[in-house]
Amino acid sequence: MIRVLLVDDDPLVCGHLRTILGTADDITVVDEAYDGAAALDAVTRHRPDVVLMDVRMPGVDGITATGRIMALGEPPAVVVLTTFDTDDHVLRALAAGARGFLLKSTPPGDLIGLVRVAADGHSVLSPSATRRLLDTAVGRAAEQDERLDLIATLTERERDVLACLGHGLSNADIALRLRLSPTTVKGHVSRIMVKLDCPNRTRAGLLAHQAGLSS
Repeated sequence: MIRVLLVDDDPLVCGHLRTILGTADDITVVDEAYDGAAALDAVTRHRPDVVLMDVRMPGVDGITATGRIMALGEPPAVVVLTTFDTDDHVLRALAAGARGFLLKSTPPGDLIGLVRVAADGHSVLSPSATRRLLDTAVGRAAEQDERLDLIATLTERERDVLACLGHGLSNADIALRLRLSPTTVKGHVSRIMVKLDCPNRTRAGLLAHQAGLSS
């Protein structure tokens, strides 16, 4: 059973998400929190597998809460909820350790599938929103440009793996697509993260989009 914590300052949003996730036999909502401080407390008490985290909340915001949750031992997967009026906040949440992002308007079936992907330890990239996020990010930070330059240092196979990360594929799916062993894929992913100085798979996937590898 996948244990999910919902974090949003609007109880109606939490109720909507709870209703959707309640239709899945393998997902249970363990609690709702309406600000970042309450989210951290709920994570400590319930030890969820996935946290769906709003970014803009009164008091402790979602970005700060994400960083604090990531500092815990064996933290859950934090997935950012957004309406995309706050693109910069989403980028900062990813830098804080969020595993990915999805729109609050994500269709119910897709939402359930994305929660399962996050619970399995993989990146969650909402395809319909990735391009807008990248458009906001392009040219904003020198370190982003430096990471893009570093893609040229990757081997051909590492670029193939990076392109798959841009599509949000798991290691198992990458192995099938590229006809590699899961162990080999895991090694490639680890080296890519080091070479590109990326804190997580999601940031690496975004770079793949920016470099045109996953278009």
